[in-house]
Amino acid sequence: MDPLQNRLSTIVRKVEVYHPSPDIDLLSRAFEYASRKHEGQTRKSGEPYMTHPLEVMDIIADLRLDVASLCAGLLHDTVEDTDATVEEVRELFGEDVAFLVDGLTKLNKIHFNTREEAQAASFRKMLIAMSRDLRVILVKLSDRLHNMRTLKHMSATGQERIARETMDIYAPLAHRLGISWVKTELEDFSFRYMYPDAYYEIAEKVASKKRERESFIREVIQITTDLLEENGIHGAEVSGRPKNFWSIYRKMRAQQIEFEQVFDLLAFRAQLQERPQCYEALGLVHNLWKPIPGRFKDYIAIPKPNGYQSLHTSVIGPYQERLEIQIRTYDMHKVAEEGIAAHWLYKEGKATPNKDDHKFAWLHHLMEEHQDNEDPRDFMEAAKIDLFHDEVYVFTPNGDVMGLPSGATTIDFAYHVHTEVGNRCAGAKVNGQIVPLRYELQNGDIIEILTNPNQRPNKDWLKHVKTGRARSKIRNLIRREQRERSQQLGRELLDKELKKYGTNVRAAEKRGHLASAVEGSKYSNVGEMLADVGYGKAQPDVVVEWITGGETKKADPAARTPIRDSVNRIVDRVTGRKRDEGIVLDGIDGIMVSYAKCCNPVPGDEIVGYVTRGRGLVAHTRGCPRVAQMEPERQIPVSWASEVREQETRRPVNIRVYSADKPGLLANISAAFTRADVNITQAHCLTTEDLRAVNTFEVLVSNTDQLQHAMRLIEKIKGVYRVERT
Repeated sequence: MDPLQNRLSTIVRKVEVYHPSPDIDLLSRAFEYASRKHEGQTRKSGEPYMTHPLEVMDIIADLRLDVASLCAGLLHDTVEDTDATVEEVRELFGEDVAFLVDGLTKLNKIHFNTREEAQAASFRKMLIAMSRDLRVILVKLSDRLHNMRTLKHMSATGQERIARETMDIYAPLAHRLGISWVKTELEDFSFRYMYPDAYYEIAEKVASKKRERESFIREVIQITTDLLEENGIHGAEVSGRPKNFWSIYRKMRAQQIEFEQVFDLLAFRAQLQERPQCYEALGLVHNLWKPIPGRFKDYIAIPKPNGYQSLHTSVIGPYQERLEIQIRTYDMHKVAEEGIAAHWLYKEGKATPNKDDHKFAWLHHLMEEHQDNEDPRDFMEAAKIDLFHDEVYVFTPNGDVMGLPSGATTIDFAYHVHTEVGNRCAGAKVNGQIVPLRYELQNGDIIEILTNPNQRPNKDWLKHVKTGRARSKIRNLIRREQRERSQQLGRELLDKELKKYGTNVRAAEKRGHLASAVEGSKYSNVGEMLADVGYGKAQPDVVVEWITGGETKKADPAARTPIRDSVNRIVDRVTGRKRDEGIVLDGIDGIMVSYAKCCNPVPGDEIVGYVTRGRGLVAHTRGCPRVAQMEPERQIPVSWASEVREQETRRPVNIRVYSADKPGLLANISAAFTRADVNITQAHCLTTEDLRAVNTFEVLVSNTDQLQHAMRLIEKIKGVYRVERT
């Protein structure tokens, strides 16, 4: 039998174990169609391309999904990578399968300025489809998991980019959906390619003590099982395992410790029959081994937003070893491992998340926020903040529990209650005491928001909020108010100019002259034109010319006042600046610019220009936090020139190195900079009481490639824990 056909038969047998009556004929037809469309295509490994859809289908079967999802796994790349169309898929396999395939297909036929913008738009499309049918994201996670399993065949650059995207988006999504085995596997694969040296170092150290660890695990399992049996808790299943590599590394990095100093490397789990037994077992464990203060969490009484329930505790176990123990029922364990897939229903129409189901509240919140975020990058930022975080649980004065991201403030709480409560928030009480609005919420806090009808949000609030919802609402309100102020200023400037012609704005508006000026221009309405006058992007005298100049009033304002002229009129007022040949503005080079000190962009960074009042055009990196707070109307697309003279465009960048405090390490770091041809202009080194060092360097680099090369060299130095650009 053909190997691919044989693989399909194996997967179908797996499906028949859990599915009451799978449509085998539909699966076979989907396989034959995909095989025909992908014929002649190969993967980076050299294998036939169809090996990938089949392995994706196998992972979908592990999630125990329905036949439509299995078909989508086989067909998910046909529309994107072959001449297949969604309409053809719909005709051959039905609306259900077509919707899933379309939701998984990237927006590759639309032009985007940057990879980041394309990624954000595709992500938004996927989540919108997911809000209608959860199977979209479950199939996508299966696709991404197999891609990560075979990532070794990609280039080093591709490996790092895909691994970071997986760590930022897909692993947290798997966590949000409660599918822990997928989350853990995605995290460890991402870790392997993002920080290979650290990954293999941890893997080697974990493997070196494998026999000793397995013996200890067996001993703890036996002690715990006997303890439960002796006290009348029968049918318990106790297991133990080392924590996953990414979890170990994250703890090392957060606490700035070496591997040998991570004590709770082992996690044990006890599965019981009934909920009351969980609390009884917890008491027995705490009576046997001394619990570590502050390490107990009750996720049974207060489940996580993804439905996860369990008791967590850490104790000093045999031989004074620290142990983490999770106690849950068998049903809770099923939800913990399979997440939303554990609740799967085969009945048609049950794939849509119910708005009344609290498990999907986060998804409906996100979709509501989407309506306000026209820029897909804003949507992406909100998603990363709202979906991918650790939680803190607080109470309303009525005793209702609310889950918010760790680090959330009272402002976040106010916007979580209602948009208008957030907009009118004037103060807050926590546990009966007045606190600042920047107060970070703690587990168990009782929050009361004080409102004032005259209160309005301000930009400073953006420094103190954590949730995407609060950030989005504050930004939208500020932008709307700024736009209104700009329109008013534009009206005043235009009125002043029109008075030179013996008329005014009110008269021009009444006679329809303003509306006529808008016709044939880039503006869709008068308000938009007045706002641009207020922002300084359109000149009052030019608008007057459109109004009074006969045929010229129909001219395209972009043609009469090119962006270059507008910007140069501003920057010409800035004295002492030389022209920078490294920036291109709308295809025109030689524009005078300055570089933002908050993010220090260098050639290779994705950048955006910002028209300031009185300081000309300032270039920021696209990911700079300041950009998100800037008025979008004054942001202008810019890029680096295709040929940038190296010596003239060396830019300052700050690099922070976290390391051990030991002799010779600073010399090794300096040598690494030298090997990368990077010059150090400033250095600040600080040692801490626990023999750690925080070293901050200002260096000059020509481009991002040189910067990344230097950072990789430093990461390889023994004793260096983390390197980051600040």
